[in-house]
Amino acid sequence: MTDSYERACALDEVPTDEALGVTVGEYDVAIARDGDEVFAVQDLCTHAAVPLSEGEVADCTVECWLHGSRFDLRTGKPTGLPATEPVATFPVEVRDGAAGTEVWVDTGRTLNGVTPQ
Repeated sequence: MTDSYERACALDEVPTDEALGVTVGEYDVAIARDGDEVFAVQDLCTHAAVPLSEGEVADCTVECWLHGSRFDLRTGKPTGLPATEPVATFPVEVRDGAAGTEVWVDTGRTLNGVTPQ
C-alpha cells in the first residue's frame, strides 16, 4: 500500500484554540487540536463557503466565524444551525520528522464519507 499522506505543517504551528489553514494536495484543510489529538477537516463551511480555519476551536469542534455554526472535528457533522451538512474529515498522522513533530494528512480519502468540494 502506498503512503498517500502529505506533510501539512509542524505540530507546534497548530494553535490550541483555533485552527491552522493549510493546503494539502488539491484541498484547503483546517488543522485543529483537541488535547493531544489532531484533526483535519476541509477548510470550508458547508453553509456559507467561509474558511473554518478563521474560527475558534473548543470542545472538539470548530466554529464558523461568520454565522456561528460549529462542526465536530471527529465526524465533521454540524452541531448547530445554520449549517446542516457535514464537512469532509481527513485521516491524520503525527510523525517525528527531521525538524520535529509534524502533521501529515491524507486528502485522497475521507473518514466520514463526505466528498470534499
